[in-house]
Amino acid sequence: MNRLSGLPFASLVEEISAPTPAPGGGSTAACACALGAALLEMAATIQGRGEGERMRVLHQHALELAERELGSYEPVLQARRLPADDPERATRIDEALSEASAAPLAIAEAASEVAELGAGVAVSSGKAVRGDALAGVLLAEAASAAAAALVEINLAGRAETEEVARAREAASRAAAARSSALRPAG
Repeated sequence: MNRLSGLPFASLVEEISAPTPAPGGGSTAACACALGAALLEMAATIQGRGEGERMRVLHQHALELAERELGSYEPVLQARRLPADDPERATRIDEALSEASAAPLAIAEAASEVAELGAGVAVSSGKAVRGDALAGVLLAEAASAAAAALVEINLAGRAETEEVARAREAASRAAAARSSALRPAG
């Protein structure tokens, strides 16, 4: 089922730009997370830091989440196609949106972990890989923020949910990690 991860990069970009529901923001955020983790894996490995192996696990996990995200919104679209007077329509849409929020939440949390671990790598990096490490942290932060926004959009109109709170917390941690990583060395 590795529809995205087996594509050449240019083909992946074409898939994302196609006027179809998927791949969309969630899969793209997961890909950004995977790219950030891969950069940080490289930087950590060059420096002989232990975070390299965890980054490998996280970049592979992000690719799995990108694939999972591909079909996560389809049940929402199916539920919305039900006739407006169908008594189950609202419930099915609500349940489908809850399910569709699981993958972006996992992406937001994984990307937050990448950013947090990556901040340590970036701060300790020498000039040879500091830019790469910073790029990895920035990609991870963007991935976390984008995925958290998807969770909020999917669950909009509800009382504050645990999922929204977790997504916001993940994005906040990623932003703090980015701030830490960008502080001038000294």
